Amino acid sequence: MSPILLSIILIPILEIYLFIKIGSQIGAFNTILLILITAIIGVYYAKYEGLNTIKSGFSQIIKNEVPAYEIISGAAIAFAAFLLIIPGFATDLLGFLLIFPITRKLIFGKISNKIKKKEENKNNFIEGEYEDIEDDNDRKI
Repeated sequence: MSPILLSIILIPILEIYLFIKIGSQIGAFNTILLILITAIIGVYYAKYEGLNTIKSGFSQIIKNEVPAYEIISGAAIAFAAFLLIIPGFATDLLGFLLIFPITRKLIFGKISNKIKKKEENKNNFIEGEYEDIEDDNDRKI
């Protein structure tokens, strides 16, 4: 089973479980209020972090550098804002982890290390020379 299909099935189950457990502890109204508050705070903080990322990207462009981290960071912030809008506690937790710059750097650091290791393994190649041999030439291989 593909990981995407599995996550589509398991994430709502986890969210429903958390709704039931947290709702039984703090009440239904407080649970709904908590979901709305985390969505509002998260979206505003995502806007703030997004604007900071854009400013950082422009400063990289002014220095004639490619704003690679800022591009990836901006995409992560947009995804985090999406996760915060979706009602749920697990998605809110993941969204907040992606919005905060410290945890975002930790996550991207681990991912980039894995990508670099894969690239190092792909650079195994053999150098050589070749010569085009035409059909009417007497030399044949």
